[in-house]
Amino acid sequence: MLRVRDLDASLRFFRDGLGLVEVRRKDSPEGRFTLVYLAAPQTPDAEVEVTYNYDDEDYGSARNFGHLAFEVDDIYATCAHLQSMGVTILRPPRDGRMAFVRSPDQISIEFLQKGERLPPAEPWGSMPNTGSW
Repeated sequence: MLRVRDLDASLRFFRDGLGLVEVRRKDSPEGRFTLVYLAAPQTPDAEVEVTYNYDDEDYGSARNFGHLAFEVDDIYATCAHLQSMGVTILRPPRDGRMAFVRSPDQISIEFLQKGERLPPAEPWGSMPNTGSW
């Protein structure tokens, strides 16, 4: 995910400059953001998420990159596997839809459940957040 200050200029760069195509868009006026998903025509499943927050914020040179995101077949199994490897689940998949972990280099990684969210399952439904992303 990349945070951008000027959505139109950024889309011109990615579309006209790099040849990416807009795959989908989510406007959230209540959340005060727009998400635009872009991909190369040759690899439509490998997307770049561009996030435009309506409120101005100085991202500096580091906060403009948010995290990597992966769509997974079973978010509970993915998190259980990583946890068995000693990875701390920073934001457990309590809702059956989303989770966050950090790589060994402290890069934030988001997992999104492919398709519909899964029903709540233990132990994930009762796990507290153990950190922030």
